[in-house]
Amino acid sequence: MSDEQHSGNWWIWKVFWILLAITAFEVMLGILKVDGYLPEFLVFDTFLGLAWLTHIFIVLTLIKAGYIVLVFMHLGFEEKSFRWTILVPAFILVPYLLFIILSEATHAYLMM
Repeated sequence: MSDEQHSGNWWIWKVFWILLAITAFEVMLGILKVDGYLPEFLVFDTFLGLAWLTHIFIVLTLIKAGYIVLVFMHLGFEEKSFRWTILVPAFILVPYLLFIILSEATHAYLMM
């Protein structure tokens, strides 16, 4: 392949490495949790019914999802207000749905 063909797909490699780095960090946190090397407050202390580590995983997953939406839906080249119009409802809806699921599950567990 010529250099012209390789120069057009640099962005896909950039996306690959960014997503790989975030995913590798998530996997590393999971491995450290299993091996017991993480601080106890990340694993055992809870906030809104979830361990702090779970909140970290949710935030990292939302970051990856937002980046994928910006790149593969070509929103990265749009106006900033349009990008926020697409991303903010998703970033509000996902934690809200998690809150509903967790509160209902807690209620069901307590009623057993």
